[in-house]
Amino acid sequence: MKFPRTHVSLPRALGAAAAVVSLALLTACGEPGSAGGGDGGSTETGGSSLAACEAVPGDELVVLEDDQQLQTVDNIIPAINAAAVEGDDTLIPLLDSVSAALDTDTLIGLNKAVDVDRRTSAEVAEEFVADAGLDSPEQSGSGKIVVGAADFAESATLGTIYATVLNAAGYDAEVTTIGNREAYLPALEDGEQVQVIPEYVGTLTEFINKDVNGADAEPVASSDLDATVEGLTGLGEEVGLVFGEPSPAQDQNAFAVTKAFADEHGVTTLSELAEACGGLVLGGPPECTERPFCQPGLEETYGLEFAEFRSLDAGGPLTKSALQQGEVTLGLVFSSDGSLTPSS
Repeated sequence: MKFPRTHVSLPRALGAAAAVVSLALLTACGEPGSAGGGDGGSTETGGSSLAACEAVPGDELVVLEDDQQLQTVDNIIPAINAAAVEGDDTLIPLLDSVSAALDTDTLIGLNKAVDVDRRTSAEVAEEFVADAGLDSPEQSGSGKIVVGAADFAESATLGTIYATVLNAAGYDAEVTTIGNREAYLPALEDGEQVQVIPEYVGTLTEFINKDVNGADAEPVASSDLDATVEGLTGLGEEVGLVFGEPSPAQDQNAFAVTKAFADEHGVTTLSELAEACGGLVLGGPPECTERPFCQPGLEETYGLEFAEFRSLDAGGPLTKSALQQGEVTLGLVFSSDGSLTPSS
């Protein structure tokens, strides 16, 4: 699972200057989860057997490939109320056409258009559907479909893309925003208010797993997409949900450096970073030091050597600003963040 992502559009809307001001204020106040505190927000983690690589400031941020698959998959997937597709052979294939048209770089571009360029989700969705050739589908359907969305920009854009494609095929589709997963998933399972929602494979799998099997249930989601989707499908049957095809596009935990740092050291993967550099400074949310997919996982799976940890936020403006300012070497971000430089 990834760190919780709440109201993503707000942090992304903050400019670099605002992020620096926020960092300064938090440092001064010494609030928990900030770069402040008695030790300056840093945790010494021992020496390094490799040459220390200093952080390199720069505006462009790039994700280093998780080549040993530390993270749980979180591909975009259409989640559908099972009753809504009874006798309808068109709805899921139309949603699958959206999945096929997306990849992570495309998702970064959609998020940049909304969160950085300040365009509306409706405008961006309509343009994407036309550019991807999804505005004249061969399939046709009918009936009212309500597409739900969580209250952050990426979900709103994806939901609007779903609705736009469905309307082009003859459905009467609209989008409604229903808070967080705790609020919208029961509505989807009930099927009266909402029939379709863009979801995230790994996070949804574990949410339903804990709901069905208890808070201490063994994890079903993993870095294996096929196995995770299979587990999600089985869990979905227990709560009245079915799913379309997962998209190549992912919004998952990721670790970024500045492009200037990546170019200077010739690194594109976390394994290459571990081979090239020691003495790294890691930035992320306070719980990163304890989460198996954050600092402990980076150390155990990749052998990365950290001289310091700085407590910032989960993929938000503090972490991104600290990377850009050269205050941390490696920072936890979300892989589809609109401020990232696409991989291609």
